[in-house]
Amino acid sequence: MTINENKAVVTRFNREVIEKGDRAAFEALVAPDFVNHTALPGAERGPEGLWTTFETILRPAIPDLCVDIHDMVGEGEKVVTRKSLTGRLTGPLMGAAPTGEPVRIEVIDIVIVRDGRYAEHWSVNTIGALVAQLKAHTR
Repeated sequence: MTINENKAVVTRFNREVIEKGDRAAFEALVAPDFVNHTALPGAERGPEGLWTTFETILRPAIPDLCVDIHDMVGEGEKVVTRKSLTGRLTGPLMGAAPTGEPVRIEVIDIVIVRDGRYAEHWSVNTIGALVAQLKAHTR
């Protein structure tokens, strides 16, 4: 696949899976042998662990989740994005109480795309700092 085709896969994943929670798109875009190298502690590193992160942690806490991709760079099979996840915190997030206020999570993702599907993933994000800040305000 070309670099632009790989970028299109990543863009589609962000729109259809992260924002919309579309399970059929997830199945189409994530390889069965997918590995999340930076899965949350205790989470499964395969496809179901990734789905669970969105479906049981992020989307219930931030149902109006929106992804804003600021930068996207591709080289070979690798696509890197710098993005923000935003929305209102209307549900609990990793032990932090809902506030109804806007929240923002900054993310840098590295994805290996093989044959049009996510094969591997690494991420650095600010979700831990956000949760710590939310918990500090409720004490």
